[in-house]
Parts: sequence; structure tokens; C-alpha cells
Amino acid sequence: MIKIRFLIIFLVMNGVILSQDWANLKKYKKQNAKLGPPKENENRIVFFGNSITESWSELYPEYFSGKDYINRGISSQTTPQMSIRFRADVIDLQPKIVVVLAGTNDIAGNTGPASIKMITDNIMSMAELAIKNKIHVILSSVLPATGYPWKPGINPVGKIIAVNNIMKTYAENHGIAYLDYYSTMVTTNKALKKEYTYDGVHPNRSGYELMSKLADQIIFDSLKLMQDYQ
Repeated sequence: MIKIRFLIIFLVMNGVILSQDWANLKKYKKQNAKLGPPKENENRIVFFGNSITESWSELYPEYFSGKDYINRGISSQTTPQMSIRFRADVIDLQPKIVVVLAGTNDIAGNTGPASIKMITDNIMSMAELAIKNKIHVILSSVLPATGYPWKPGINPVGKIIAVNNIMKTYAENHGIAYLDYYSTMVTTNKALKKEYTYDGVHPNRSGYELMSKLADQIIFDSLKLMQDYQ
């Protein structure tokens, strides 16, 4: 399954597979329509991202079971693609909280070259759009990586650190929660710790177990803060 995913990413990036639905809005269209608005007292939370978010439900499904957690990750996506589907896959679902995890595929160049400013601007725009629609935002750090299996030759270390520093400062300055996976999962040479990954980029089950604990704590704190202000 992992090899097939990398093959699809390669084919898309090299123009072999073309789609008019560039942002893949169709992926969750039926699920979104079936979901409907939140029930009374439902703490609906959307996890919004790329393959790191999407695979969370595959490799650690227990985390989402029995909770009002909705996974809206799509493999290989970059922040411009995520920005296009933000209304359909986040705002229209009317969650209390959105957990955004994005940026590494931009650094990999999945949809073309992307500067640090382009990446962070897109994430900020999603955050501001959520806030405008009264959705509490949790911005996640980009996970550590020293390379991408599907894009040999790219050294992402400096850009990952730069994006995380900018987003952490932005979150602090705007009263937004910042979920720091990076500090706990990084090695001294800025790689993703081996015990948490199967390819140096994507988490394995142990990685998701750790991420779930970190996410749960900040979600709990965010819900409590929201209740205090009601």
C-alpha cells in the first residue's frame, strides 16, 4: 500500500495522472453530506491535513473510534489544495475545533516550488478563515524529516524549522493554540525518530500514539478554554 501511494504521488507530480478536481473535493463529498450538522453538545473536531493526517485513521483507528473526531486528510496534498477545500471539508461541517497539519508536501514540491512565505501564508489564511467562522484553531508543527522518499535530493530540514518558527510565533501573537509534535519527535540531526516512523516522513503506529496524546491534551485545554468564555 505504501509503495502504491508513492507511485501515485510520482505519477501525479510528473503529469501522468491529470484531474480536473485538483483539490480532490470529491473525496469526502458524500461523507460530508451524510454527516449533517453537529448534534447538540457534540464537540465536533476536524483533523485537516495530508497523508500524515489521513493515515492516522488507518494505522491507529482506535483514536477516532467513539469520538466526535472527523479525519479530512488527503495524501500528497499541499497547502494551496487544502485552502481550496477548506470550506467544504472544514467550515461546512461546523466543527468546534479544526486541527491543521500541513506544509511538508509544499516543501517537497508536490505541486511545484513553494517558498516559506507561500506555505505560511496559506496556513495563516486557513486559520483566519476558520476564526471568521467561529471555529477554534489548533495549528500543528510540521513533523521533522531529512528527506522525502518520493523526491530524492531535497533537504527539507531548514525549511521545516523556518515554517515551524513562523507558525509558532503567529499562533502566539494571535491567541491560537500551537501543537508542537516536532520537539518531541526530532532527533539531534533533525530527523524523525526511527521508533516513530516507517520511512522517515510518515508516522508509524507508535508515532500516532504519541501524536494522539499530544493532540488530546491541547484539544482538552482548548475545549476548556472555550467553555470558560461561554
